[in-house]
Amino acid sequence: MLKDLKLFSELVEYLISEEKNNPVATPIDTTSLYETLDLSLNDDPIIDEDFTKTLKDIIKSTPKTASTSFFNQLFGGRIDRATLGDLLAVMLNNSMYTYKVAGPQVGIEKIILKTICEMIDYPETADGTFAPGGSMSNYMAVLMARDNYNPKARNEGVTNKMTLYTSQASHYSIAKNASFIGVGRNQVRAIKTNDKGEMLATDLDQQISKDIEQGYQPFFVNATAGTTVLGAFDNVIQISKICKKHDVWLHLDGAYCGAVIFSDDYKHLVKGIEHTNSFSVNAHKMLGTPLGCSIIVTRDKKHLYQSFSNEAEYLYQTNDDDFNLGKTSLQCGRRNDALKLWTLWKSVGNKGLKTIVNHQFNMANVARNYINQHPDYTLYSFDNSISVCFNYKNIPANKLCTGLYENAELMVGFGNFKNQEFVRMVTINSLLQEKDIINFFTRIEKFASSSDF
Repeated sequence: MLKDLKLFSELVEYLISEEKNNPVATPIDTTSLYETLDLSLNDDPIIDEDFTKTLKDIIKSTPKTASTSFFNQLFGGRIDRATLGDLLAVMLNNSMYTYKVAGPQVGIEKIILKTICEMIDYPETADGTFAPGGSMSNYMAVLMARDNYNPKARNEGVTNKMTLYTSQASHYSIAKNASFIGVGRNQVRAIKTNDKGEMLATDLDQQISKDIEQGYQPFFVNATAGTTVLGAFDNVIQISKICKKHDVWLHLDGAYCGAVIFSDDYKHLVKGIEHTNSFSVNAHKMLGTPLGCSIIVTRDKKHLYQSFSNEAEYLYQTNDDDFNLGKTSLQCGRRNDALKLWTLWKSVGNKGLKTIVNHQFNMANVARNYINQHPDYTLYSFDNSISVCFNYKNIPANKLCTGLYENAELMVGFGNFKNQEFVRMVTINSLLQEKDIINFFTRIEKFASSSDF
């Protein structure tokens, strides 16, 4: 073990060096991947020297998501104390389904969930769990809603026409999850948005009323805190009034930007969150923990038990069900995703998490200011968003982003909203500084001037 720990330290040092000297890995075309790297699995063991070399080759060619040149997805960076917790969780190797096998790690998960419920003014009956990603958090929410409004569905399946609602700018998992729970993709109503991508409560009201008249059973509304492309926040107060009027479940998908609850300066963006029935947030996004760290909480823990609990005598051998987390989880055995958030939160406190969140908005402001001061850029996004969407010199966004990637200049993606395509830069990496933002744009300009667009 000590030998492998020494090798691990060597590989980590190599990774950090690569992140500094080659922050954007030169991509390997899929057609030549297996010829470029030795990924084969053979009968005979590999010798240690070749093993180390192969691992370093893989590291060198793997995208560096912690580098300050990575703006491609809704995560990035590396925070030391969070990484420490994740590494410790690997070494401890506890499964989180029972108190008997996880011990105090269960308490760590429960205190995180309890504190988040208190922060969003949920009642004492509230509870939650850790899920394997934001899509699965949304799945758990819509499943709890289905079971709440159609209890027979758990045993008999869905036999009536149920409908659910989400904005045109929301995450794609909503339609996928509708198929998983037996309601069907065709019963998902895409609600119109304004120019910022915020759901229009008036259209939601009209759609629900129309469905009721046609004999459907509306049961679930998905609002979003940070839409995938523009980073918009739906108006929870307006939407909650419509949900209360028609008696439907309101879920707030905060996978991207729900962590604004940790910031006094930005939590107003989810004003009214206490009126939701469930809320999800990914700590591996705005809070910067390693992947994955997805949380879902609900106002009443009875919904977790009704939808996910199953008795298993071979498994649950202690009496306190509150500490047997498998009874409120989608999974049975699962890794400890709570410890890395706890080590971060414990080490920096509430004030530190607030600083992490605020910094991302500050970096987005730096980026927008740069764009507004340079006439070759066109800005498509808005204040209070960490998604900075723009075009440069009318160069097609997909062509520009692909060129930057293939030439190992930058990793940044492109998006589309209302038939307008643009570069989507995200400032979610808490390690970014103003100089990194400026460097991002100057590299685009230099690359564009030397390329044939």
